[in-house]
Amino acid sequence: MILSLFNSAAPLMLGSLGALFTELSGSLGIFIEGFMSLGSFFSWIFAGWTGSVPVGVLLTAGLAALSGWGLARFVHITAANPFIAALALNLAAGGITETLSIAWFGTKGVLRNPAIHIPGPLFGVQPSVYLAWGLTILAALLIGRTRLGLRLRASGLSLEASRERGIRPERYREFSWAAAAFLAALAGAALTFRVGVYAPGGVAGRGWICLAAVFLGFRRVWGTAIAALVFALAERIGVGVQIFGFIPPTVLLGLPSALALVLYTLSHWLPAKLHSKGKF
Repeated sequence: MILSLFNSAAPLMLGSLGALFTELSGSLGIFIEGFMSLGSFFSWIFAGWTGSVPVGVLLTAGLAALSGWGLARFVHITAANPFIAALALNLAAGGITETLSIAWFGTKGVLRNPAIHIPGPLFGVQPSVYLAWGLTILAALLIGRTRLGLRLRASGLSLEASRERGIRPERYREFSWAAAAFLAALAGAALTFRVGVYAPGGVAGRGWICLAAVFLGFRRVWGTAIAALVFALAERIGVGVQIFGFIPPTVLLGLPSALALVLYTLSHWLPAKLHSKGKF
């Protein structure tokens, strides 16, 4: 059960880590869902073209990082609303994947490719789990122990104070969007290769759950990782309860999202309540 939980949590940990980078830079990573969808699709395509899953995943993540940086640069140059720009990316992702799937394979359904050799688990753990925990440790060191992490957090706290200190906050926001797109694409790839096929809609709203995990984790790296585990546990419970058959499937599918809403509300209400009582 623990190994299964870790395997389920890996995509959420990667996506949540990306959402944390954007949050620390002072913006909400609305586009996580879109880049997860694009990563899920293109990692499968590039793995088939190159004949290598690692190469396909890294190529996809690299292109996603470049696209994330480009989106942030566009927002900065044009002064566009970052929320609308990110939401547009989410909407475009579905159209892009569906259109290319029809053009290249003649279907917008499930894609299979027996020629793709997917690496098996190591000691019962999927490779994405090692990747997720390794990047979490790296992010904790980067954010908490380096000048880059300090300046990233400073940019998110106050644009004016950052500029007075000689920091260019827009550069750090662009970096955070690129990092978030990179991690979201890895999360989408982890979802695809976990099941061994590309399934449209396989992301299933996990990008929004990643955003909730950031606030449930109180904007901390390890707190966010633990929150991702909590949501993965809720997902596993929903799958396990289906065998009883007395709960409607739509309720079970909505369990992680409902939990995200409840915990997101508590993460805002509880600190405010404690602060009003003088405990903070």
